[in-house]
Amino acid sequence: MPDLTTLALFAAATLALLLVPGPAVLYIVTRSVSQGRSAGLISVLGIHLGSVVHVAAAALGISALLATSATAFAVVKYLGAAYLVWLGVRKLMARPSGVEAVEPPLATRSRMFWQGFVVNVLNPKTAIFFLAFLPQFTDHTRGPIAPQILLLGVIWIVLGMASDGAFALLASAMAGRLRRSARARRRLDLTSGVVYLGLGAVAAFTGESAMAKT
Repeated sequence: MPDLTTLALFAAATLALLLVPGPAVLYIVTRSVSQGRSAGLISVLGIHLGSVVHVAAAALGISALLATSATAFAVVKYLGAAYLVWLGVRKLMARPSGVEAVEPPLATRSRMFWQGFVVNVLNPKTAIFFLAFLPQFTDHTRGPIAPQILLLGVIWIVLGMASDGAFALLASAMAGRLRRSARARRRLDLTSGVVYLGLGAVAAFTGESAMAKT
């Protein structure tokens, strides 16, 4: 299993990515703004059932990829890093908009839950994290890869539920301001862009030891 230092670094990187709003966070926020705190929290549960799918896919697919081809892993890694950098550049170059966000139609709890599940299963941000970033924290010398990925995935889900839950509570409490503040949205874009660029650099330039051991 990964050592405590690796787990701490992974937790820090996970929090950095989770705090950058992507499709899942936007879904949670819009539900919280339009239907209140309970709707946001139900959406969080659906989102992270979707995370379980990503964890299982990573444990099966990445472990096989690492075991068979360092070149294939490198391709996936650099494509993921390039995608993160592209997201960062797009955020930094985004122009502020005064258009208010469109609220989704009211939905039942079960519908919100399953919509959240689908949103995260199809979330490219989560997929890229598990395919290109998470493997940097595994180590063949510390045992099989699949159990390590499962452990890291559990950490992702726990931290994700905590951070997304905080987004839901904050959004429901600040619903009116979130609808109106173009300046706040621009600051969020700039912060998000810098975080994406940093994570892209980490994904591209770390983890060489993991590939060398395949």
